Amino acid sequence: MTAVPFCSVRGLSVRYGQEAALKSVNLDLIEGERLAIIGESGSGKTTLGRTLAGLLPDRARVEGSISWPALGHAPLPGRDFGLVLQDPGTSLNPVLTIGEQIAESARQHLGLNWRQALAHAEELLERVRLPQPTKAMRAFPHQLSGGQRQRVAIAAAIAAKPALLIADEATSALDVVVQAEIVKLLDGLVREEGMTLLFITHDIALASGFVDRVAVFRAGELLEAGPVRSVLSSRADAYTAALISSHRDLSTPPLIAEVAP
Repeated sequence: MTAVPFCSVRGLSVRYGQEAALKSVNLDLIEGERLAIIGESGSGKTTLGRTLAGLLPDRARVEGSISWPALGHAPLPGRDFGLVLQDPGTSLNPVLTIGEQIAESARQHLGLNWRQALAHAEELLERVRLPQPTKAMRAFPHQLSGGQRQRVAIAAAIAAKPALLIADEATSALDVVVQAEIVKLLDGLVREEGMTLLFITHDIALASGFVDRVAVFRAGELLEAGPVRSVLSSRADAYTAALISSHRDLSTPPLIAEVAP
């Protein structure tokens, strides 16, 4: 039985003036899967995510088609998809409490009254494992750490129970320990809710630990896509092989073995 595409992209090209950010991309996002979009800065991965979310600037010129077979219509922001960005500061309002910001989405899209929406918001803070959720409801973004603010951003993104979650470099501004915690959290939430996840990152090693498929981009072009094990083992494209070989972790020998006296 063929899997149902949640989203089908055909011949998608995006230009900012004379610069091509995406070039004739063909890609399916399967309903219920976790797909990682991999590439270095300028590869077009964020442009792809923003195109799907309908968040491109007015100056962008778009060609090709995007269809949504699983939904039957273009997704509604906040309701059908949630978006988690690299810097939660761009998603959170500094003058509203954490509780108000999460509750607003639930109130608007789920038809809850304020009391119900605030209760839902506190429940979400518990689900994203934010310490002392009752106290955090009354806090402002600047009173939380970077990792805590990202948890709040995730709670806000899933407040309306969206079918699609787009995480655009959602862990790159965090230290490696918090990165692992956020990835584990995202993985658990999408599994529990049956969401489809688009995980945009430059870190192929981080993504490969939990996604189903990867799509590798370079200079606006889709180089290869497939199940994560197949892509990592075959490395059909030289660029993919370079991304894998350039990964460094705590077990990697230091670049400078010794310092001269």
